[in-house]
Amino acid sequence: MVAMAAGAGAGIAGLGAGRLDDTPPNPIILGSGAHRYECQHDWLKAPAGTAFGDTHGLAQSADGTIFLAHTVGAGSTKPDGVCVYDASGKFLNSWGAEFAGGAHGLDLRREGEQEFLYHCDTRRRCVQKTDLAGTTVWTAQCPMQSGVYESADKWCPTNVAFHPEGDVLVADGYGSSFVHRFGADGQWKSVVIKPGSQKGEVSCPHGLWVDTRGGEPRLVVADRGNRRIQIFDLDGKPVAVHTSGVRMPCDMHFREGVMLVPDLESVVTLYDERNEPIVSLGDGHPTDLRGKPPESFVPGKFVHPHDAIFLADGSILVAEWVPCGRVTRLAPLPA
Repeated sequence: MVAMAAGAGAGIAGLGAGRLDDTPPNPIILGSGAHRYECQHDWLKAPAGTAFGDTHGLAQSADGTIFLAHTVGAGSTKPDGVCVYDASGKFLNSWGAEFAGGAHGLDLRREGEQEFLYHCDTRRRCVQKTDLAGTTVWTAQCPMQSGVYESADKWCPTNVAFHPEGDVLVADGYGSSFVHRFGADGQWKSVVIKPGSQKGEVSCPHGLWVDTRGGEPRLVVADRGNRRIQIFDLDGKPVAVHTSGVRMPCDMHFREGVMLVPDLESVVTLYDERNEPIVSLGDGHPTDLRGKPPESFVPGKFVHPHDAIFLADGSILVAEWVPCGRVTRLAPLPA
């Protein structure tokens, strides 16, 4: 689904020895200064009866519950594409058999007194809104009324972002590379960004987020096919392009002025409020380990980060695009 390309490497700060088991001989430390983390691979584990497929999406609710979207691996006796954990990483339950094979983007939003999950399913080519127990609220299919698709198979959404007015912005990352605006009811409204390689155009807009750090909200797009991060106003007008430290960005998440970007070319990078890189974490590029057994993975180095979020405790959780699945916790350390 994705073509890998070579890119300049960025170093790991403070990589220690370790192995992939529950008790490595020494902690694996990544980062530097105020951004040092202990790397804890396989922090979220597949429950009995389930084998992770590609681990694609992550979200955390206000009470600390963690949601993981994965495609369901071979040999699973349970077809559930969403696994649910408490804040300590303990498995609670699973649901979402309809997402098997297609679970991809996963985002969470509070709406009034309730929280909802927004799933992008690349197998069924839809956006599905559910409550936190998995009950479907609405499903949005290809917006043929937009006039930009010859057929519904030209659409394949990858992630969503939330407009301050309550609407939903949808990235058609694996389809035709449009970004659309849908209403809070799941009804299509407009095309926001069009495909291409020029400034203001996107190619494989894999992830997106509304950045509220400045005085005016901006739409940040992981313009993965163009190997850059683009900034737009909420109407889709281009504002800025950032390439420093960027390879193949997948998505982004924000906490206390810092932007967290999982990059498919084997690194997780933190950026400051000017969108300049602060530190690269777990740089494993170049790698040929996708599809290899987990015993082949190098401790402290990522294979293909696909999503990453800040947890409420300041940890970073990273899900990787590997067929056996892997979810790593980066636990913050004192500076």
